Amino acid sequence: MVTVSDRKLSKPLGEKLEVVDFHTDFPGDQMPTATTRNTQDNQFLGHRVHFIGIGGSGMCGLAQMLAQMGAVVSGSDRTATAATEKLSKLGVQIAYQQTSDSFPHEAQYVVYSAAVRPDHPELLEAQKSGIKIFKYAQMLGRVMRVKHGIAIAGTHGKSTTTSMVAYILSRAGIDPSYIIGASSRQLGGSAHGGSGDYFIAEACEFDRSFLNLHPRIAAVLNVESDHLDYYHDIHDITGAFGQFMSQVDPDGVIITSSENPWCQEAAAVAKARVETYGLSGTPDWLATDIKSAHGRLSYWVSYQGRRSAQLALRIPGRHNIGNSLVAAAIARHCHVSWDVIASAIEDFAGADRRSQLLGDIRGITILDDYAHHPTEILSTLAGLRELYQPQRLICVFQPHQHSRTRSLLEEFAASFSSADIVIIPDIYVARDSEADIKAVNAQTLVDRIVANGRCGRYIPTFPEVVTALKTELKAGDLVVSMGAGPVWKITHELVHQL
Repeated sequence: MVTVSDRKLSKPLGEKLEVVDFHTDFPGDQMPTATTRNTQDNQFLGHRVHFIGIGGSGMCGLAQMLAQMGAVVSGSDRTATAATEKLSKLGVQIAYQQTSDSFPHEAQYVVYSAAVRPDHPELLEAQKSGIKIFKYAQMLGRVMRVKHGIAIAGTHGKSTTTSMVAYILSRAGIDPSYIIGASSRQLGGSAHGGSGDYFIAEACEFDRSFLNLHPRIAAVLNVESDHLDYYHDIHDITGAFGQFMSQVDPDGVIITSSENPWCQEAAAVAKARVETYGLSGTPDWLATDIKSAHGRLSYWVSYQGRRSAQLALRIPGRHNIGNSLVAAAIARHCHVSWDVIASAIEDFAGADRRSQLLGDIRGITILDDYAHHPTEILSTLAGLRELYQPQRLICVFQPHQHSRTRSLLEEFAASFSSADIVIIPDIYVARDSEADIKAVNAQTLVDRIVANGRCGRYIPTFPEVVTALKTELKAGDLVVSMGAGPVWKITHELVHQL
């Protein structure tokens, strides 16, 4: 369900956006429309699917989608959350005791999340019962085979781009299915089981989970060093992205960066047609005539050297020019008109925890963002400074994983160039070894930030950070929390206390 925001954004340049579509021979015209393909029979209709760890990220979205596709869905988790409450309202039966007795033996499929341990009592009971068992990513791949799959991969930018594609196709009346790693108020959540033939999903590279997907249309936004607790190096990462690209339907299309050399290396093994995008050079999809008015960006899209449409962004940051360019390209391959694309992109307000405005209190602007990789931090902070033009930009960044901090320490230290003050609480521990924890800590990062000429401070706990901010903030300041962990609690509590 799409809920268009009540607050309309005026044209950034005070002008009507233009469309000059010359593409009578656009390759997307040979792609199937949302009504021309006979999708496979819905093998989940009326079947019982049980989710172990149903409240987890991704799991709740997949459970919702299957329920809307006609499956009988049940699940279990440790505690009730907003996500599980939403599923309960859809008729999903959820147990919270998670014992062998709570397992429904009438289930035909069992799905479990990466967080579920091998000795989980329900998982052991499912194994004894001989029921078909799938990891989350495996089931995601099976569901995608029922639809025209659209998968969006990359080290960063996936959630924003996936949300934008889902929003554009929804505005076009196609009613796609989608699973996104972040919630969107305009989409009414993070997942939907639509009546249309398209299924849009984030393709996560961790644990090589995206290799379970065989999409018709794919995007690889960027390839950079990350998840080095799992991958050996950038070459290992690039190889995985290459395998993902090789699995795209040979009759489909891949859209990837012309400016990222690792994307180009990965694309060399693709069987599908490869189209490139970028902000310079001669890619297939080029953003030209980029303009900024009061922090709002607009640009022209050129396809293979010919102008097509002018697009304007409501969300900040030059990195979102690339994200929106990819979303527009995917939408064109789904036969969406430029008028609809331009209107939807201009109205798109972003996904939760992506430069999300939490409040403007006594002249103090408070935001939250999911950025946890140096490239994301650098581009997001630059975009916020350009849009809001604060007197001081204060970033509260909680590093996610000692291993990631250790591997990318110098990159992190250099990524705060647009911030006036950087506050670092203790590192969020996830999948870290004792060696990683001993090798680096929050003070280590602060020391490197200071060495790079920025004002850095180590404040260990969230309550201490909130207290310090309340004491020091003044009108004209912008404070943003950043990180993949629960650092959002700081800015939410700050809004509450102010």
